[in-house]
Amino acid sequence: MAYRIGKAQFSSLVERALSQLPAEFASALEEVPVEIRDRPTPEQRRTVGLGERGLLLGMYHGSPLTRRSVEAPPMPAVIYIFQRDIELASNSASDLAEQVRKTVLHEIGHHFGLDEEDLKRLGYG
Repeated sequence: MAYRIGKAQFSSLVERALSQLPAEFASALEEVPVEIRDRPTPEQRRTVGLGERGLLLGMYHGSPLTRRSVEAPPMPAVIYIFQRDIELASNSASDLAEQVRKTVLHEIGHHFGLDEEDLKRLGYG
């Protein structure tokens, strides 16, 4: 069962998750925009191997910090958070807030070079 909220309330949950980051991590994200979208595009779903019905809660697009070098300019980074898919994965206000927090941290983890296995081990998989 989906738990739905308004865009402003959802944005506040994302902002809260970002504001709770330790300063050393927050400073490394200053130039990484976090964009809230209703749903992922068909191309974004294909990129991660999802069909039309699969849920994609968030997506990191860019060059992780661990793969950057002076020899090749990095791709501009952006973190997408998909409101409707997170709502579909949530059953209550507290569940939604926790899912937003985990999704934001999961995508930030990708920016710092963590893979899916690393994130699972840390509880953000």
